[in-house]
Amino acid sequence: LRARNDVDAQRIGVMGWSGGGSVTLSAMADDKPADMSKIGFKAAAALYPSCVLRRRYEQQRYKPYAPVKVFIGSADKAVSPQTCQQLVDRSRRRKGDIELTSYPGATHSFDVPTSTFQKVPENATARAEAQAAILAFFGEKLKAE
Repeated sequence: LRARNDVDAQRIGVMGWSGGGSVTLSAMADDKPADMSKIGFKAAAALYPSCVLRRRYEQQRYKPYAPVKVFIGSADKAVSPQTCQQLVDRSRRRKGDIELTSYPGATHSFDVPTSTFQKVPENATARAEAQAAILAFFGEKLKAE
C-alpha cells in the first residue's frame, strides 16, 4: 500500500473480524525488530477477536505500537470477552494504547447484516454503535495532519 501513489503512507489503518481480529492484534504488537511506529499501521480495530493469541501474550507482554480498539459482545460464545478484557487490562498497565468496548447481550459476529444475526436486538444495537465508533476512531487517528 505504501508504494501506491493513491495511498497516503502515513494514514494506513487495519481492521479485522474474528480470526482476522486476532491477526490484527498480533500485527499491532510492539514485538517486532523494526520501528513499527514508523512503518506499521497507524491505528487498528479488532472485532470479536480471540485474545488468547496462542497464549503468546499471557505474561503481560502485549503492548500495541499504535492505538487499538477492540469490540466484542458480552454474550460471545466463540471467543472469550473476559480473556479480551484481561489482555486489554494487562496492556493498559504497560501504558498500551488499547481500549475494549463490550456490548451487553451481543453475540459473535454481531455486525453481520443478515437477519439471523440482526434479529437479536442486542446485535442490532451493537452493530450500529460499533460502526459509528469505528468511523469516528479511524477518522480521528487517520486524519491528515
